[in-house]
Amino acid sequence: MSVNEEIVLGEGVAIDPGAASVVMRAGSGAIDAIAMYLGLVALTRMSGPLLASVNGAVSTALSVALTVAWLVGVPTLVETLTRGLSLGRLALGLRIVRDDGGPVSARYAFGRAFVGLFEVYLSVGLIAVITSFMAARGKRVGDILVGTYAMRTRGGRKALPPIVMPFGMTQWAQQADVRRLPDGLALTARLFLGRASQMSHDARYRFGTQIAEQLASYVAPPPPAGTHPETFIATVLATRRDREYLWGTAAQRLNAAEFERLSVLPYGIADSDN
Repeated sequence: MSVNEEIVLGEGVAIDPGAASVVMRAGSGAIDAIAMYLGLVALTRMSGPLLASVNGAVSTALSVALTVAWLVGVPTLVETLTRGLSLGRLALGLRIVRDDGGPVSARYAFGRAFVGLFEVYLSVGLIAVITSFMAARGKRVGDILVGTYAMRTRGGRKALPPIVMPFGMTQWAQQADVRRLPDGLALTARLFLGRASQMSHDARYRFGTQIAEQLASYVAPPPPAGTHPETFIATVLATRRDREYLWGTAAQRLNAAEFERLSVLPYGIADSDN
């Protein structure tokens, strides 16, 4: 997964969108297709007497209409009511969500189901599988058109441990000017700290030095002489995280105060009791 497909927080932590693999999507789709086929067989048998009572052309038209209504209407209804679940997704721990991670509505569910009629059933899943291998987040054509993807609800990545301000660096961090870091550099630095203990000594020092040199161009003044590269990296990320938290908290307080001021009518004068 590329950095552009992740959301990077102030600490350099990437929020994994949790996109399901093509294999998981194929397994989920196979379970759903079997369930839909069995349901369609039952529907056809129940509607048999009705179809037998009309002429051939009308019977064919009704059969096609029932099939389309079943293959499009049922997935739309199920996804809408369950917010993106189905029998197959429930079994494999998946859920259909919007690109921003929000729940899908009837509009999204209908778009996916309608396109799925062609790319899943008429092509026996071939179009869906090929598209999933080529598209970001394993999307099929329906997902691309309406803006959704299949997210894992079980078995996601483990979160990295939080960064703690290194001992003795607090005073320098309070005076340092830390410019906004590129998301790719912040993510690289965060992942390095989380996995440094698994690296060999030479690789750890080499990568740490390279990342610290890149971070140095966004920080002034430079850290105290003799500061270890990993200490410098942790200090920069912790400082960036703490400052963004303070800025966000201050903005929330300001918005709350502004809302409270505007809720009093007329402005600045309290309403009289009736």
